[in-house]
Amino acid sequence: MGLSRLSSIALCAAALGAITLAGLAGAQDAPQVPDVEQPIQQAIQPPMRPAIQPQGQPAPAPAAVQVVEQSEPTVGPETNLPLPRYVSLKAGESNVRRGPSLTHRIDWVFVRRNMPLRVTAEYGHWRRVVDREGQGGWVHYSLLSGVRTVIIDQETPVLTRPMLGAQQAALFQAGVIARVDECEREWCRLSAGGYRGWAPKGTYWGVGADELVD
Repeated sequence: MGLSRLSSIALCAAALGAITLAGLAGAQDAPQVPDVEQPIQQAIQPPMRPAIQPQGQPAPAPAAVQVVEQSEPTVGPETNLPLPRYVSLKAGESNVRRGPSLTHRIDWVFVRRNMPLRVTAEYGHWRRVVDREGQGGWVHYSLLSGVRTVIIDQETPVLTRPMLGAQQAALFQAGVIARVDECEREWCRLSAGGYRGWAPKGTYWGVGADELVD
């Protein structure tokens, strides 16, 4: 298809960040399906609901748990993995709680599978996560995946090579969730909807500025 307009893919996604009241039933604190990678094609479809929704009425707060969130790079006390770090959401609906236990109230429900999240703290089997907008809370570790994804912030051409002037392979629109195949210092190779290419960092959220991904 060469360099024509037909060679670009316009993968449309609904704008994230809008919040509507909801009372979802059936959202998970632990998945009921095998621990397998979900097809990335599901993630690039326009979501029918916001990616995060507020929940319910206030409930009595349980005893406080002392957890220190990490702003400087360190390692998690439970996993020995870096903190903060990026992961993706494995489940289609995931409860987001005020604290790291089932006794804490549900503040939000994440409803977009494969969306990237940033882990900032660990406590037992729970992880404190935030999304691109800074919203979040505690989710059970089984609802998270090490498969790396990003969300496109603005219309982004992806190129056949990690260099300016390279041939354009596709065009990802804002809101698309793409899988991270690898990252160099300034570029990442992304894939979505059967298309793959390189894009410079800064036009998507879900990888660190200097992060390398194999």
